Amino acid sequence: MARVSVGQDEIRYQLKGEEDEAGQIFSTTPIFDLELPNRLESKGIEFSAQPPQKTGWFGNILSWVIPPLIFVAIWQFFLGRAANNPQGALSISKSKAKVYVEDEATKVTFDDVAGVEEAKAELEEVVEFLRNSDRFTRIGARIPKGVLLVGPPGTGKTLLAKAVAGEASVPFFSISGSEFVELFVGAGAARVRDLFEQAKKKSPCIIFIDELDAIGKSRASGGMFSGNDEREQTLNQLLTEMDGFAAGDNTVIVLAATNRPESLDPALLRPGRFDRQVLVDRPDLPGRLKILEIYQDSSQRSNHSQ
Repeated sequence: MARVSVGQDEIRYQLKGEEDEAGQIFSTTPIFDLELPNRLESKGIEFSAQPPQKTGWFGNILSWVIPPLIFVAIWQFFLGRAANNPQGALSISKSKAKVYVEDEATKVTFDDVAGVEEAKAELEEVVEFLRNSDRFTRIGARIPKGVLLVGPPGTGKTLLAKAVAGEASVPFFSISGSEFVELFVGAGAARVRDLFEQAKKKSPCIIFIDELDAIGKSRASGGMFSGNDEREQTLNQLLTEMDGFAAGDNTVIVLAATNRPESLDPALLRPGRFDRQVLVDRPDLPGRLKILEIYQDSSQRSNHSQ
């Protein structure tokens, strides 16, 4: 007589052999068929089914205990990393801005920048205010909170911003717009808050945001997908911070650079924020010659020092 054995992983069929010899055995994957026992019984085929395996009480306890233990172990691992490195995995909301406080030997000044004489003349007012902010505030003068450096790539916008800080002898916070935006929702806005908190403690100082269009694109252009978009939250926090800090004891001037001013949100360019734009254009022929002279002098000084 043929036999069928139904298990959890397979169904085994043993054919009827000749006389007392066992027949050939075949196996197939199990199928969900409630009529299979009736068809086997109608054909006179002997069949059996294996009972499901029992894990027991100990297996049931392990299935409940092991997942929480794994979660606790991972949490302890991240806590240990955070204790050993405060700027580690749990500090995603900390600002990534690089702080430059240069001494007299390494300070960058306007003498190290050439070919953008008009831009340097416009930024002299910012330098004078940072040097003597008390004198200006006593007479009720106000300096623009934000200055936007506009120009093609490679024209020295970053170097010019460092020269402003060097001329005024104030700390210089430098960060790229793309460093605000992270995978974690809300991390960009938290970094903006942390950046301005650090800047207020070191005031007077300069915050320089390179590639401002990375976070400052117009919200009406369709670049933002929803009201909860991470870039939009970061932009909103930047707008709030620029409205919130004041001159006087906390003199913080925000310099930003972009080569696409037409893509910026109008809220960034209104009075009280980046209401002053300084054009940093490509140098003309006399400016290029002056740049070559600066590089030549710097190479000669380095050779003499060696």
